[in-house]
Amino acid sequence: MQIYHHIHSLREVLSEARVQGKRVGVVPTMGNLHAAHIALIKTAQLHCDVVVCTIFVNRLQFGLNEDWDRYPRTLESDSLKLNEAGCDFLFCPEEQEIYPNGMDSQARVRVPCMADTLCGKSRPGHFDGVTTVVAKLFNIIQPDIAVFGIKDFQQLAIVRRMAEDLCMPVGIIAGDIVREPDGLAMSSRNGFILAEERPRANQLNQSLSWICEQIASGERDFHALEQEAKQQISESGFKPDYVQICNSRTLESAAHDDAQITVLGAMYTQHARLIDNISLSLKPPL
Repeated sequence: MQIYHHIHSLREVLSEARVQGKRVGVVPTMGNLHAAHIALIKTAQLHCDVVVCTIFVNRLQFGLNEDWDRYPRTLESDSLKLNEAGCDFLFCPEEQEIYPNGMDSQARVRVPCMADTLCGKSRPGHFDGVTTVVAKLFNIIQPDIAVFGIKDFQQLAIVRRMAEDLCMPVGIIAGDIVREPDGLAMSSRNGFILAEERPRANQLNQSLSWICEQIASGERDFHALEQEAKQQISESGFKPDYVQICNSRTLESAAHDDAQITVLGAMYTQHARLIDNISLSLKPPL
């Protein structure tokens, strides 16, 4: 695996790959890689000839009082994992390389129809930072495909909408959620969960699964289901951020006749904010 820190050198080697007719894929990450990230690399390898993994802890998507300074930086171990997985290139730029004119005057990319709900409501400006850096990475790498984990369902939907709205020639592919044996979705922030909290940390997944079971059995009082799930989370000793039953495509609150539904949720442990989602397909009413 070759490692690059500068845009110009990465562009040169990728230009050579394109001349050879190779398809290029990218997996954007913030590092501290685990099995779920490596699964995204493997997914990208199925769809293209050359895979670029990016590692950049993007300060633009962190709000006030969030964990940018303590977000784990594990570049050495990340590099070993990527090399073992057969990743072709690692792009790990410094902040000045991505934001040469500073972040205060940085042009922003915004998807207004989806950015202010769910996680966006709890983290104002977060998705503007995501779409801005992803647009930059797409411009730098010019990939044929990009792979994003479906655990960040709202992020995936927003990136897809951005690519569609801005006519970006990038295919957006979803990578499945990778879970721990108890159902907890793998995340870099799981390392912030206290040892005494860990046996209960799968409560979010359990509550979302319970909602899906209720809907599949015919229950359509979505508001009551959301409230009950939040109560389950509170009774387990955690603070619910949101639980919402959404139309899978628009992320608007689901209607009773929606065929594709995603149940999304977020909760706080003492030092971590966890997110999860489960999608289900419903038969349309006769």
